[in-house]
Amino acid sequence: MRRFIALSLTTALTAGCAVGPNYKRPSVDVPTVYRGAVPEETPQPAAESLGEQKWWEVFQDQQLQALIHTALQQNYDVRIAATRILEARAQVGMTRADGLPTINAGAQSFDQRSARQKFFPAFDTSAHQLDLSLAWDLDFWGKYRRANESARASLLATQWAREAVISTLVSDVAAAYFQLRELGLQLEISRRTLASRQNSLELTQVLAKGGGTSMLDVRQAEQLVFTAAETIPDLERRIEQQENFISTLLGNNPGPIARGAKLTEQPHAPEVPAGLPSDLLERRPDIRQAEAQLIAADAQIGVAKAAYFPQISLTASRGFQSSALTSLFTGPAGMWNFGGSLVQPIFAGGRIRSSVRLSEARQQETLLIYQQTIQQAFRGVSDALVEYRKDREFREQQQQLALSAQDAAKLSELRYRGGATSYLEVLTNETNYFSAELGLAQAQLNELLGLVSIYRNLGGGWQEQ
Repeated sequence: MRRFIALSLTTALTAGCAVGPNYKRPSVDVPTVYRGAVPEETPQPAAESLGEQKWWEVFQDQQLQALIHTALQQNYDVRIAATRILEARAQVGMTRADGLPTINAGAQSFDQRSARQKFFPAFDTSAHQLDLSLAWDLDFWGKYRRANESARASLLATQWAREAVISTLVSDVAAAYFQLRELGLQLEISRRTLASRQNSLELTQVLAKGGGTSMLDVRQAEQLVFTAAETIPDLERRIEQQENFISTLLGNNPGPIARGAKLTEQPHAPEVPAGLPSDLLERRPDIRQAEAQLIAADAQIGVAKAAYFPQISLTASRGFQSSALTSLFTGPAGMWNFGGSLVQPIFAGGRIRSSVRLSEARQQETLLIYQQTIQQAFRGVSDALVEYRKDREFREQQQQLALSAQDAAKLSELRYRGGATSYLEVLTNETNYFSAELGLAQAQLNELLGLVSIYRNLGGGWQEQ
């Protein structure tokens, strides 16, 4: 046994080679600045990107923060991702164990008696055995080391996959919450407009009874009331369904959702720092996940190539064997054996070569996915930057439109009451004002959704407290 241990240690120390390529991060075409950032937004090396900020620093509505915190604790996608990490860790342990010696202990004992027969005498036999065996497939060519490297990289990929799920969840909850607040704002506008138009209808009906106007004006006033009234049940339906959606993101059954600040009170800067594009490679979880998968595929090439070389195995056992249980550990009962084997593949019908080609093709596929993920990330950031800037410009113009439509509606109402115009003018301007208010609410929502999109595409949101 001492000789076996000495020989095994010597072999292990000399087994320093590992076939297959060593991973080196591939070069990618990284732009110097993001397209969509105006010149004055060009980041300096020390500038902090929005993606580096914690989610509770970006989304400052306390009720929204509470919703995100609940979602991170209870959301099923996050919990499933965490379970996959446990699976990957177990796989790492199993892979690491493949390269270690296996030690087994065994015991056997039996007694056999036979009565005298016509042609055979009676006999009584017994045997007792206790042994300890060891087997070790030496990792001379690095097969198990490469497999362990691949398993660790796969574990890292699952960890980054969880961060990607968290980043997406934070963005989804924020976007859904802003959409809920926008629906609430539309409902508030509709109810306020309905109340105003009902008062106008009552006035028109009074004037019609006194002969001051015609029934045509009454019917036109009714149209304004019905137009505002029909939007309310539809908005109430959409609000309840949006609450159900947010409840699902939180890992809860459908139910009401508490509100915080109004849509128009959500803080957000007019310009956001994007940072350096090169930093995106380190910050975006999906890019880090794709790179970890590339490392795993790269290591699998070494596992496949190791099959070309001899497989060296060592075995040893030590034990005791005796026909009498009382003399199992005494006398000449001791036994031991030591052996080794070397198996060199000669002909496998091209299986080994095909296995290497398969692992190399998978590595190339993973490399292309990694490069594609980076390219799509740059596009996502650029799209989000231009979206946020243009949505802000659109919201500013929509705000001016709403103010102008409001003033026109007031003037037309005054002109009608003064007898200077027909109710058709009031109908037209009231309709335009109502549409402008709803359009402004949508524009305010789009601006906030643009901010959420920038934050997600810059790789923010997975940083936890």
